[in-house]
Amino acid sequence: MIALARFQVEGYVRSLRVLHPLIVIALIVCLVLLNGPSGPDARELGVASFGDVAAFMFPIWAWAARALLDTQPDEQRSLSTTAVGRTSTTLWAGILAAYGVNLCLGLVALLVPLFQAITVGSPAQAVLTGLALSPLAAAAGTLLGAWTSRAVIPAPGAALLALLGGAAGLVLIGLGRLSWLSIPMIEWLRVAHDGPDELVSGFPAIALHLAIWTAVVGAAYMATPRFRR
Repeated sequence: MIALARFQVEGYVRSLRVLHPLIVIALIVCLVLLNGPSGPDARELGVASFGDVAAFMFPIWAWAARALLDTQPDEQRSLSTTAVGRTSTTLWAGILAAYGVNLCLGLVALLVPLFQAITVGSPAQAVLTGLALSPLAAAAGTLLGAWTSRAVIPAPGAALLALLGGAAGLVLIGLGRLSWLSIPMIEWLRVAHDGPDELVSGFPAIALHLAIWTAVVGAAYMATPRFRR
């Protein structure tokens, strides 16, 4: 599985598709995040930026995961499945590769907010909590991208619409009474902007929500190809 995941990452990097999300992240960092926190609320704003990063990175993580999974041609995917002998191994390798790339993209996006939070003296526990939020959100974004990959939705146009609609739909659902069905983006933005103490105290519930959502959606993704095949 590790070798197959590495193979997919290498294909994604060599095809230069990795530059697409990196360019978007660089633009966001230059236009938004370089304007660091200042004033009497600088310590609180330094922590709030971690919630903002996880929010704007969520669709980018989904987009990057979809692009990585679509880099491998269908014939190569079939050969990989034949070589390893199990469809589940191929699926897990793809998810692992996409998640690993997304963690690296998240690290790039977090470098500036982390430096700013340390510079303004934000509480260490709140900074660590903010950093821990991104890997959980990246896992959810990775699965959204996997659900819109070519293996699930063959038509590129329909897949792109599904990706955009899925990301927007999750945000809208999170605003209403069915928020438990969505990712808790609104909640993590709220606690991040309410202050360091609120972020630390509210993080366990957010982490549990993200973990359950990711587990359910991931299990459905792993089961669906078996039914199709």
